[in-house]
Amino acid sequence: QLQLVESGGGMVQPGGSLRLRCATSSDTLGRLVIGWFRQAPGQEREAVLCITSQYDIIYYADSVKDRFFISRDNAENTVSLQMSSLNPVDTAVYYCAARYNDCSGHGPDYDSWGRGTQVTVSW
Repeated sequence: QLQLVESGGGMVQPGGSLRLRCATSSDTLGRLVIGWFRQAPGQEREAVLCITSQYDIIYYADSVKDRFFISRDNAENTVSLQMSSLNPVDTAVYYCAARYNDCSGHGPDYDSWGRGTQVTVSW
């Protein structure tokens, strides 16, 4: 029932920054936790980080702790992922996912998914 749409992907040079957004159709975003996942070509899906309904940030990928920041605007029904100091290994399709429970690093725990947005880090 929830609709999630990612945006903001594109190509950026190493060391650059991008901001991804996850727009939701829910007027109850404040009750949701939103997780971000990514999947590189030929790789398994990886949990990146998650924001709880209490605005806590949970990091699942240690490599992004000092570079990625997630925030939410419940009034606008959006969640943003600010990525900085991007590296080619960050190249992947990035997905947002939602559920009404606690944050989880396991994709199947989430109820709704966006279709993803491509992030390419390259010269």
